[in-house]
Amino acid sequence: MADLNSLIAAEDSKSADGTLPEEALPEPRSQGKLVLRKFLRHKLAMICTGILLLLVLTVIIMPIFWPHSYEDSSFPSFAKPSADYPLGTTQVGKEMVSQILRGTQYSLLIALVVSIIATTIGTIFGAMAGYLRGFTDSAISRVTDLFLIVPQIAAAAILAKVFGGGSWYIVAMVLAAFGWMPIARIARAEAMSLSQREFVDAARASGAGTFHIVFKHLVPNMVGLITVNATLAVAQAVLIEAALSFIGLGVQLPDTSLGRVILENYAQLQNRPALFFGPFIVLVLISLTINFIGDGLRDAFDPRQRRMKA
Repeated sequence: MADLNSLIAAEDSKSADGTLPEEALPEPRSQGKLVLRKFLRHKLAMICTGILLLLVLTVIIMPIFWPHSYEDSSFPSFAKPSADYPLGTTQVGKEMVSQILRGTQYSLLIALVVSIIATTIGTIFGAMAGYLRGFTDSAISRVTDLFLIVPQIAAAAILAKVFGGGSWYIVAMVLAAFGWMPIARIARAEAMSLSQREFVDAARASGAGTFHIVFKHLVPNMVGLITVNATLAVAQAVLIEAALSFIGLGVQLPDTSLGRVILENYAQLQNRPALFFGPFIVLVLISLTINFIGDGLRDAFDPRQRRMKA
């Protein structure tokens, strides 16, 4: 409505020769504002953003006020859900809500570290390969293909066991080492397309070096692509880490994660379902919300996306 009113006002303010004065022209919107507006109109993505933010704030703030510590194992074994133990207690006498809060903290921390490292490596390798081409492109592409054919979960399980005994940061580093390849492929294709644009030719003509062109011209123009893939990498890392921990090859005590909590209570699925479904529902909720946020970001950054999805 505001745009329509500004156009009507501009039409009324035309000069005698039919041209518009500069002050009557509607103010152009920046790319960032357009992306933000499209994302805010994506209802499902906004709902999921609110849920994820609420979940993150809960796992950060709630442990401060929660009366039970995740390290305390002095509670009765397999206590039924009650006011004191909303989800009951585990076989070793640990309160379940505190275990879920701590496990969610570690799972999100691992996923965030994996996403940042994998996105950085993939973007740099992909941009360099797409811009330089030739031998550099062939070498990076072959390394990418080699990593892609290696089973990620199996390799991550072996390396995590060899190098760290299941410490959360070792698991995060190993997952990042096997998570950058899809981003590198997408960044390579985008860099190849951008390297043919006029602004890159102008940078070359002005004497700009390779690193200047890649990091000052190509990478900033891939920010939408990078943002979307970084978001989706978080969801993927949460699930892969949970899978590793569930089979006993991921995070080990005293560290924990949602996958580790699910593993410890998997045997109680039929008799005490709250011990299993509590962390399982949180894990699914994190994965779904991040994926839907990624869909919203992809639609917002897509210039061909004209209609807003619900």
